[in-house]
Amino acid sequence: MQAAAVSGNPIPIAAKLGDSEQDGQLSAEKEAAAKGMKSEIVAADEAGIRLDRWFRRRYPTLGHVQLEKLLRSGQVRLDGGRAKASDRVAAGQSVRIPPQLAYAPPPEQRQHVETKLGDRDRELIQSLVIYQDSSVIVLNKPSGLATQGGSGLTRHIDGMLDALAGGKRQRPRLVHRLDRDTSGVLVVARTAPAAAALAEALRHRDAAKVYWALTKGVPRPPRGTIKLALAKEGGHGPHGRDERMAAVERDTEGAKPAVTDYAVLGQAGQDYAWVAAKPVTGRTHQIRVHLASLGTPIVGDFKYGGVGARGLGEIEDRLHLHARTIDIAHPDGGRLRVTAALPPHMLKTWKLLGFDPDYAANPFAERKKKK
Repeated sequence: MQAAAVSGNPIPIAAKLGDSEQDGQLSAEKEAAAKGMKSEIVAADEAGIRLDRWFRRRYPTLGHVQLEKLLRSGQVRLDGGRAKASDRVAAGQSVRIPPQLAYAPPPEQRQHVETKLGDRDRELIQSLVIYQDSSVIVLNKPSGLATQGGSGLTRHIDGMLDALAGGKRQRPRLVHRLDRDTSGVLVVARTAPAAAALAEALRHRDAAKVYWALTKGVPRPPRGTIKLALAKEGGHGPHGRDERMAAVERDTEGAKPAVTDYAVLGQAGQDYAWVAAKPVTGRTHQIRVHLASLGTPIVGDFKYGGVGARGLGEIEDRLHLHARTIDIAHPDGGRLRVTAALPPHMLKTWKLLGFDPDYAANPFAERKKKK
């Protein structure tokens, strides 16, 4: 059970006990108050983060150099004592805030973001939630909506996360991303400790993600592991500015090892296949490049499949790649397992080809060895 944030000021109690150190701290606090300084209490969901990151979240316009000066001069203190930017804060600790921060107007950038988030986007992001608890939110990201902003992108998941704060002091934050045209499971942390724990799980591969794809043609063999290094390759697009990933030899400069397990779950003749893919590594466009390397590009993936990735008949020319499930260590213990329903264009295709959109078995579950 999560501990409640400590409220009130514990210093007077200590002072009554005759602790000279606390007496001095009390005098210092009174002096600070007289100078216009104030104290803020570290909330329970902020426990464990660095002091500089605590300031970054509460006072986003404060630069790191400025914070270092305030710490060196003693204007910023932690429980009345001097502190370093790298110190970890604990729930209930008191952070002394100098007047230039304490009474500064809210950052214009933050006001702009919150004002810009209209009812349409607020309702959209809330409709995408398929799971939530006190530490984690899981979304079913639609195809065509970017995860984060970029060149020319003003509408994206990250820009809508304020609507999911749910009264918490901290803004929800992304811990991984999906390509703009890829749909499916997207995990968002509600607190800083949760974000750190989820990032650690991903870093140490304590997470399993399974994607569903529709390929043009049927991969051979029907089950296998693709081990093919990838490297960034520039010079594409109308102005040569478009980057894409290329399959390369492992000793190529800039090459990064990439491994994908795959399994064919169904097929429509030799024209299309329903493929489950499990990335062991997490390289950009990894599944797309790996499946295309077998001669079976994902339908709608014109970047890596060219015109051969075009759908026929009623099958739409949109990327048919969906993050179906995730199984990851939960920040509060145990496992987080979530499944996301197919997007409309893929659901339509699955029905056209007679595939089961509710299939729930894990094709990569460890099979018992025969004796």
